[in-house]
Amino acid sequence: MDDTKKMLTAIINGQSAMKRELFQKIDKVDGKVDKLGMKIDKVEKNLTKRIDKIGLQLAYLEDDAPTREEYDGLENRVGKLEQTIVAV
Repeated sequence: MDDTKKMLTAIINGQSAMKRELFQKIDKVDGKVDKLGMKIDKVEKNLTKRIDKIGLQLAYLEDDAPTREEYDGLENRVGKLEQTIVAV
């Protein structure tokens, strides 16, 4: 009977040791996943800021750009200026 108890104790101790190792490895993986999540959040915030800046720059550029009608009218205005300069 003593041999049976020793074998059972050895099996239970082995399983407990494996369980502890697994929990340690799971905790390490959880830590790495948390760090990765923080890095992803940081990258997302940086990208959002950059996209916002680019969007604002594009909006300002669009506001400064002449419309199609203004662009078509520029040819006439430049022609008049050229004639005025040549005449002077």
